Amino acid sequence: MTETVERRRIEVLVDAPLVKSVVRASEEAGIRGYTLLPTLGGAGAGGRWSDDQVSGAQSKVIFLTVTTQAKCDALTDRLAPILESHGLVLFISPVDVVRAEKF
Repeated sequence: MTETVERRRIEVLVDAPLVKSVVRASEEAGIRGYTLLPTLGGAGAGGRWSDDQVSGAQSKVIFLTVTTQAKCDALTDRLAPILESHGLVLFISPVDVVRAEKF
């Protein structure tokens, strides 16, 4: 059977103009690999929203990475002060990975 190792999957829903701040925080936490995913729309506490491709005013992105618990904690600590003020949504979940050295 293929060996797996537990890591942390982090997803951050962020307004597009703030993506650079999240990437910078992840780099400061020692995280080098990530994926940015576009979003189409959704609904939350503030109501419905959708990607405005003309102005980009409501455009949101999902920042996705898989990392160690220590780096996850470091990123969470860096993002905690702006979660509420910048409307970030942060998800953390355990995930089993193959090729643990990549994460």
